[in-house]
Amino acid sequence: MEHIKLHDKFFKPYIQSQVIELSVKKVADQLNDDYRSVDTPMVLVTLNGAFMFASGLLRYTDFKCEMAFIKVSSYTGTSTSGNVTEVIGLDRSVKGRHIIIVEDIVDSGITMKNLKTKLIEEGAASVTIACLFFKPGAFRFADTLKIEYKAMDIGNEFIVGYGLDYDQLGRELQDIWVVDPDYNGEDGNWK
Repeated sequence: MEHIKLHDKFFKPYIQSQVIELSVKKVADQLNDDYRSVDTPMVLVTLNGAFMFASGLLRYTDFKCEMAFIKVSSYTGTSTSGNVTEVIGLDRSVKGRHIIIVEDIVDSGITMKNLKTKLIEEGAASVTIACLFFKPGAFRFADTLKIEYKAMDIGNEFIVGYGLDYDQLGRELQDIWVVDPDYNGEDGNWK
C-alpha cells in the first residue's frame, strides 16, 4: 500500500481527485441554481485551506461574483483548539451583501458559526456556507447552523490534500490522504 509521511504521521490514499472534482461540480451546479439571479454575491474564501476548493468551484459557476479572502483558524496540529482567531480580515463592507462562505472542511462548526455570526452582525443580507468536506459526527451546531452546500460527508478522520494540511504540509496533493495510525513506515510493516 502506498503511504506518504508528513512530519511525524503516515497517510494513506483516501479520496481520488476525480471523485473530488465531481463533488465540486455538484456544489457549483447548486450555487448556479441559487445565485444566478442574485446581484453580484460575494464569495468569501477562507484561507489557507479552501483555496483549491474555491478555484475548482469557480471554474464551474456561471454567475457574476466578487471575491474576497479571510483567514480564520481554530486548529492546532490535528485537533481544533476551540478558539477562533482571525488572522487576515475583510477589507470591504458586507452590509447588504449576499455572502457565500467557501470553506475546506467543517467539523465542529465553531469557525463557521463565529464567522457567520460576525457577518450578520456587520449587516450582510444573507450568509450561506459551501464546504468541500463535512463531518456530521463532529458537528456541534445542528440546531443553530445550516451548512447549505456540502460536497462530501466524511467521518472524523484527519485528512490532507486538495488544500488541507497537517502543520502546513500536504496542501498541494491532488488526492485526499488520511492518517494511517497502524503504519509505522519501516519496511512496510504494520504496528
